[in-house]
Amino acid sequence: MSAEEVNVEIASDLVSPGLGEKFEKLAGVMARLRSPDGCPWDLEQTPSTLAKHILEEAYESVDAIGRGDWEHLAEEMGDLLLQVVFQAQIAREHGRFDLADVVDGITEKLERRHPHIFGSETAETAEQVTVNWERIKAEQEGKDVGVRMPAGLPAMLASRKLQSKAARAGFDWDDVKGVIDKLDEEVDELKDALGGPREQVEHEVGDLLFTMVNLSRHLGVDPELALSGTAREFVRRYALMEEEAERRGEDLASLTIDEKEELWQSAKRLDG
Repeated sequence: MSAEEVNVEIASDLVSPGLGEKFEKLAGVMARLRSPDGCPWDLEQTPSTLAKHILEEAYESVDAIGRGDWEHLAEEMGDLLLQVVFQAQIAREHGRFDLADVVDGITEKLERRHPHIFGSETAETAEQVTVNWERIKAEQEGKDVGVRMPAGLPAMLASRKLQSKAARAGFDWDDVKGVIDKLDEEVDELKDALGGPREQVEHEVGDLLFTMVNLSRHLGVDPELALSGTAREFVRRYALMEEEAERRGEDLASLTIDEKEELWQSAKRLDG
C-alpha cells in the first residue's frame, strides 16, 4: 500500500459515519426530481436558470459565517451543495459529466496539489503551500498562470485575487506603510477630481477601493467579511435610532442632522 493510500485511509476514519450513503441518497433524490414524472419546476431548470442561485447561496453562506450563525450555516451549505448536485444531474442527463466526475475531479486535484501530504515534498508554512499550489497549477495547465480578470466574480473578490497573484510574482509593497501612503495618494486624487467629469470621479473611486482591498490583504483582513460586518452593524444601530425616535414620539426623517447624530451616538453606546 502506498503512502498516499495510507493517508487517505486514515483521513476516511475522520469523516462522519454513513456520509457516503447520505450523499448517494441526496443524488438519488435529485435524480428522482428530474425524472420524467418528477417535479415540474425542477424539470424546467437549466444550467443558466440555476446559475444565479449558486452565487446567492454562496453569499448567504458567507453571511452566516460572518454572523457566527453555525446552525444557519449548515442549512446554507446544504443549499449550496444542492446547486452542485442539481448542475451535475442536468449534465449527466446530457452526457457531459456526472456527480462522480465532480467528486473524482476535486479529490484528485486536492491530492495532486498537496504533495507535502500525499507525496514526498515538504511545506512548513502556509505561504509555501500557496507557492507550491500555484506552481503545480501552472505545470498542469502547461502555461504561465498570469494575472487576468477572474470571470464572474464580484469586483471586491476579483480585486483581491488579482492582487494576491501579482504579489506572488513579486509585484507588491514591502510593508503596509507603502499601501497606506498609496491610500493617502488616492484620497488626494479623488478630492482633486470632485466637481469634474463623472467618469474621472468614478475612476478615482475605483482606484481608492482597489487600494483599500490591497490594504485589507496586507493586514490579513478579508475585505468582504469586514464590509459585511460593518453593514450589519449599521443596520443594528440604525434600528436602535428608529426605536429611540419612536419612543420619543419623533419622526426620525424630520430630525435635524445634529439630532440624528445624537441618536446615532446613543445607538453606538447601546450596541456596544
